Amino acid sequence: MSVRPTRLFARTLLAAAVTSAFPLVALADEPDQSATAQDTAAVAKPAGQRLETVIVTAQRRAENLKEVPMSVTAIKGDKLDVLTSGGADIRFLAGRSPSLNVESDYGRSFPRFYIRGQGNTDFDLNASQPVGLVVDDIVQESPMLKGFPVFDVDQVEVLRGPQGTLFGRNSPAGVIKFDSAKPVFKTEGYAVLGAGNYGTINAEGAYNLPLSDMLALRVSLQSQHRNDRVHNPRPNAYTRDFEGYDDNAARIQLLFKPTRDFSALFNAHGRDMKGNATLFRANIIKKGTNDLVDGFDYDRYPTDGGNSQTLRTSGANLRLRWDLDGMTLHSITGYEHASFYSRGDVDGGFGAVYAPPMGPNYPGQNAFIPFTVETADLLPEHDQTTQEIRLESNTKDPLQWMAGVFYFNEHIRIDSISFNTLAPGNPQNDAYATQTQDARSWAVFGTLNYKFSDQLKLRGGVRYTSDNKDFVAQRFEPPQTSGPLPLHSDSHNVSWDASATYALDAETNLFARVATGYRAPSMQGRLNGLGDKPSIAGAEKALSYEAGIKADLLDRRARLSATAFQYRVKDKQLTAGSGTINMNQLINAEKVTGQGVELDFQAILADDWRASIGASYNDTEIKDPNLFVQTCGNQPNTGGVNGCTPTGAPGPFPYTQKLNGLPLPRSPKWQTNFTLRYSHPLADGELYALTDWSYRTEYNMFLYEAKEYKAKALLEGGLRVGYKWDNGKYEVAAFARNITNRIQVVAAIDFDNLTGIVNEPRNYGAQFRVNF
Repeated sequence: MSVRPTRLFARTLLAAAVTSAFPLVALADEPDQSATAQDTAAVAKPAGQRLETVIVTAQRRAENLKEVPMSVTAIKGDKLDVLTSGGADIRFLAGRSPSLNVESDYGRSFPRFYIRGQGNTDFDLNASQPVGLVVDDIVQESPMLKGFPVFDVDQVEVLRGPQGTLFGRNSPAGVIKFDSAKPVFKTEGYAVLGAGNYGTINAEGAYNLPLSDMLALRVSLQSQHRNDRVHNPRPNAYTRDFEGYDDNAARIQLLFKPTRDFSALFNAHGRDMKGNATLFRANIIKKGTNDLVDGFDYDRYPTDGGNSQTLRTSGANLRLRWDLDGMTLHSITGYEHASFYSRGDVDGGFGAVYAPPMGPNYPGQNAFIPFTVETADLLPEHDQTTQEIRLESNTKDPLQWMAGVFYFNEHIRIDSISFNTLAPGNPQNDAYATQTQDARSWAVFGTLNYKFSDQLKLRGGVRYTSDNKDFVAQRFEPPQTSGPLPLHSDSHNVSWDASATYALDAETNLFARVATGYRAPSMQGRLNGLGDKPSIAGAEKALSYEAGIKADLLDRRARLSATAFQYRVKDKQLTAGSGTINMNQLINAEKVTGQGVELDFQAILADDWRASIGASYNDTEIKDPNLFVQTCGNQPNTGGVNGCTPTGAPGPFPYTQKLNGLPLPRSPKWQTNFTLRYSHPLADGELYALTDWSYRTEYNMFLYEAKEYKAKALLEGGLRVGYKWDNGKYEVAAFARNITNRIQVVAAIDFDNLTGIVNEPRNYGAQFRVNF
C-alpha cells in the first residue's frame, strides 16, 4: 500500500503525540463494535477493546462524528452518569466540553450558556442568548425552558460555531442538543435511587412498554430533593433557611409505527420546581482583591429580605416521519409553556434598621448595608409554538439534499416587583414594572451535500429568516404611571455555510468550514423609575472560519479531534449594568473578534483503563473605540465598602470605563477537562472507578474590569466508584462532587457593595441502580 507524504506526515505527528502522552496503550485486534444504551451496563469485556463509534445528528442526519465537518463533542453513558451524580442541574455541563461555560444568577433556573466566549449576562426573563438549546428537535428559546432536568437522555451534543442554517433560531455561537431515549418495541427500563449530604434524595427511572406491534410507550420520571443548608441568623428575618429545593420532572412518549414507512412520536413533558433564588452575599469580597473575606462562612447568610423561587414548565410535541420513494418527510410541531416566580434580597445583606453591624460574632461576613433592594421577577405568561416541515433525500447517491420551512411564535409577559421588607406592613410592594413581548419568526432553508470522490465531500447551506417583534414596557408607582412605552422591530437575514471534508485515509479526515450566524434584535424594559425608557439592541451577525482534523488512532484505541477557529461578530449584543442599582441596558458593540483552538481526545490505555482530555483556548476582544459603560458603585456616600477597584481604561465621564480591547465577560481563555476510568472484572461483576476534572482560567464577571470582579481560576473534580453485577442488572456506587471543597466567588452583582455569588460546596452520597 502506498501512502502519500501528506498523509504520512499527519499520521506520524498524531501517533507520536498519542504514544508520548499514553505510552501504556495495549494493542490487540477485535471486531468492530457500536455503542448502545445497554453497552454501558455490560460487564464482560473482550481483551483489546476499541473505542465505540460515535453517531451524532449535528446536521439533522445520523452520521459518524468523524464525518461531520465542524467541531462537535458528544457526551453520553458513564460520563453523563458521573456528571449528574448528586442531583446536579444542567450547569454540570460547564467546562465538560471545550469552549463551553454555563452559569446562572438564578440558581437551578435560567442557565446562561457560553460557547467560544459568546454568551449573554442579561438577567431579564426575555433575554436572548447566542447559544441555541434544542431538546428533542424543539428549540427552547426562553431562558426558563433551558434548565429542564437531564434524565433518561441518550446523548448530549455540543455544536460549536454558528448554526444558522439548520438551527437558525438565534444560534450564532453554537447549539447544545439533547436527545431523550426513545420508545422501542421491547420491555425494558431502569430505576435509580440516591442519597447524599444535606438531606439530598434523588430518584430517577424509566419504563418502556410495547402496547402492541404498532404502539410503544416510554415513561421517564425524575425527583430531586435537598434540605436547606444555609441559615439566616438575623432575628425576625423574613426567610430563615435557604438552598433547599424540590425539583420534579416527567416525560411521556408514545410511538406509533403502523408501517415501515411511517412513524408518529408524541412527547409530553413537565417540570415543577420549588426552592430558593441564588444567594447574593453582601460584602464577601475583600477590597482590592478577588479573595473571599477572612472568616467567610458558607452556612450563614444574614439578610432582611425574602427569598423563594418556583418554576413550572410544560410542553408537548409531535414528530411525524414518512419514508417516501427517494426522500423522507418530517413534520415537527412543538408547544412550550412556563410560569416563574423568583424573589431575592439583591442587596445581599441587612439594612440600617438593624444597626449596628453584626460585629465579632460573625467574622468576615459583615453584611450590613445602609439601603435595601429586594425584588421579585415573575413570568405569569409564556407560550411558545413552533412548526417545522423538512424534506430530505434518503438515497445513497453522491448528491444529498435537505429543504424545509420553520415557524416560531412566542408570547411573554414579565412583572418586576420592588419590595421593602423593612417598611410597615412587611413585606410591602411599593413599585412594579411590566413588559410584554410578542415575537414571530419564519424561515426557509436548504442544504446540499455532494460526494465528489471517496476522499472529498462538500456541503453548502442557506437560510432566509424573517423576525418580527413587538414590545411594551410600563412602570407603576402608585398613584403615578409611566408608559406604555412600545418598541417594534422587523429584521431579515440570510445565513449560509460551506464546508469540506477530505479523507487522508480510512482513519483520518481533514475538514474546513465557513459559516454565518444571526441573532434577532433584543428588547428590555426593566424600568427603575418613571423617567426610564426601554432599551433595544439591533441584530448581530457572525462570520466564522474553522479547520481541523479528526482521526482514529492506534487501530481505534484512540481518537483525536482538533480545531482552529476565528470569528468576528458585527453589532454584537451586550448587556451593561448600571454600577449602582439592579438594572441592565442593552447595547451593541461595533465588532467583537475571537480566535482559538479546541482539542478532544479519548484513549484506551489498557483493557481496564480509559481516559479523555478536552482543552480549548479562546481569545476574545471587544473592538469599539466609542463604547463605554458605568462601573461598579464608586460614587461618594454609597455606603458599604464604597464600591470596587476598576482597572481598565477610564471612560469620558466619571465612574465609566472604555470597553475597547477588553475580552467578553464570563469567558475564560483556557479550559481543560479530564476523565480517567478504571474497570476490572470481580467475582461475577465489574468494579469501576471514574474521576473527572475541569479547570478554567480567570475571567471578567462584567463588561468592565475590576480587581474584585475578576473571577479566579477554578479547578473542580468529581469521583464515582461502583460495582455492577448480574450482567449489569444491578449497580451500587458512591460519588462525590467538588471533592476538594474549593469555595470562591464566581459571579457578582454590579452594585454599590461587594456582593458576590459563590460556587457549590462539596456534596457526596451513594446510589443504587437496577436495569430490567
